[in-house]
This record gives sequence, C-alpha cells and structure tokens, in this order.
Amino acid sequence: MQKNLPTSIDATLEMLVSGGYFADRSLATVLFLSLKMGRPLFLEGEAGVGKTEIAKVLSFALNRPLIRLQCYEGLDISSAVYEWNYAAQMVEIRMREASGQTNRDAMEDDVFSEKFLIRRPLLQALEQVDGRTPILLIDELDRTDEAFEAFLLEVLSDFQVTIPELGTIKAKEPPIVVITTNRTREIHDALKRRCLYHWVDYPDAERERLIVSNKVPEASDQLSAEIVSFVQKLRQQELFKNPGVAETLDWATALIELDKLALDPQAISDTLGVLLKYQDDIARIEADSGTRILQEVRAELTAAQ
Repeated sequence: MQKNLPTSIDATLEMLVSGGYFADRSLATVLFLSLKMGRPLFLEGEAGVGKTEIAKVLSFALNRPLIRLQCYEGLDISSAVYEWNYAAQMVEIRMREASGQTNRDAMEDDVFSEKFLIRRPLLQALEQVDGRTPILLIDELDRTDEAFEAFLLEVLSDFQVTIPELGTIKAKEPPIVVITTNRTREIHDALKRRCLYHWVDYPDAERERLIVSNKVPEASDQLSAEIVSFVQKLRQQELFKNPGVAETLDWATALIELDKLALDPQAISDTLGVLLKYQDDIARIEADSGTRILQEVRAELTAAQ
C-alpha cells in the first residue's frame, strides 16, 4: 500500500504547489486517481510544457527516489533493464583458473550472481531504496521503437523482470510510474489502456505568471507580466516550434542577467535565441512581429491597470 499519498484532489493540488508546480484541477484529478488506483500516469503534450517536472515534484513532495529512464531510438533491454558486468566476470574467471578452482558449476553460479549484475532503471525501479518505493519516470517514450514498447507493456503489467540466470525479480510494492511522450509518434493502445491519460497543454497567462514568479523571483512584476504576455502571444503565431514554459523561464532569467526591468525592442531582438530554437521563427519575429507584439502587450497591460 502506497503511503503518504494525498487523500483528495485539493490535497494533490497543494502537494504540487509545495513543489513549485502550478497545475490545473484536471491534471490534479488524474494524478490523484493515478496514485489512488496504482496506475501509471501517461502524460502527452508538446515539449517544454512541464511533463517531466511532474515526476520531479512527486519525488520531492513524497520524499521518494526518482529513477529516470530517458528514452531514445535504439533503446534495448541491456540499457533499460539489466546487463552483466562482462569485464568483471572475465577477471573473476581468470583469477579462479589461476588459483586452480576449475569447478564449472560453482564458477558459473558465482559469475552470474548479483555481484556482477548491473541494474538499469527499470530493474532499479522494482527495488526499494532505503525502504522507500521509487518513482519511475519513463521520459519521451515516443523516441523508442515498438519492440521496446511491447517489452515495457509486459513490465508494467506485472512489475517484474525475469533474468534467466537469477530468476524472476518482482517489486514488493509497485513504483509510481510517470510516462511522458511528445507525440512524435502514436503509442500503442495496449499500453495506454494500462495508464491514466492526460494531455498537458501550455498554461494560461495567470498560471504562467505564477510559475515565473515562483521560479524567477528576481523578475519584477512588470517584467514578469510583459514576458508572459509576450510569450502567450507568440504561441498564437504560426511558428515551427512554440516556446514552452521552460523557454519562458530561461528568457526571464536571461533578461534578469542583462539587468532588464522591462521589455524593449532591442532586448527582444538580442535574446530571441533563448526563447525560439529555429532560425526561421527568429527571423520572422525579428522582421516585424516582435515590435508589434510588444506594442500589443503594453496596450493590454496598460488597459488592465
């Protein structure tokens, strides 16, 4: 039984806020249900909207170790689950042969013992750390291939792994599992069915202001308001890649480092590379949109005062 978990949706919201994460109620609801039902949480959304951060906040708020499996093309079992320390095994075999210990059965039992087992993230997540059940973050699952996805489906079904030389290792208590994807490809329905799903969208202006104020407290109220309003309007443009919350925070930090108290056309032009990651997007905003958006931002903020 999972311990120290929030007992309501409101408590879940408070837990996230305690970790500096300002979620909407729909996200808090699906997170609460995921923890309550012991089901993996499947988070989908654009890069930079804060999917990975949710697992980090859970680790902090629940005081549990975070084990992260960063997915990539070509990820296989030896990188994700376990492999044998072949170099150490060879040294052990040579030492036994040199000392005259040539009993093959005894040698095999020894070299294929846990002493020579290298635990990768999925295997680590099945074992408690100092009596605490970990949080398993499977990040950017869409970068892997369907073969690995099928293997992961088996692991998440029973929370156990079979190692031929050692037998089956099963979790005493299933880890809290958070899976993220940027939707560069569709994940198979069989895996999604085992999870609770939530689409993580860009935050609205009010929530993004809270995030900036919490993460970059050095920014003045005026600068924070202008930054958030500018980024919100940028996301309405036809860009190749909209800036995420991570870029908003980086931009706020960069402007603070430049001692800016408010936005101005030159500061925007000089720092667009912090906010946008594609040259075509930068060129478009530098050409005419940047100044126009800034004028709209100031007009709206002035009218709101």
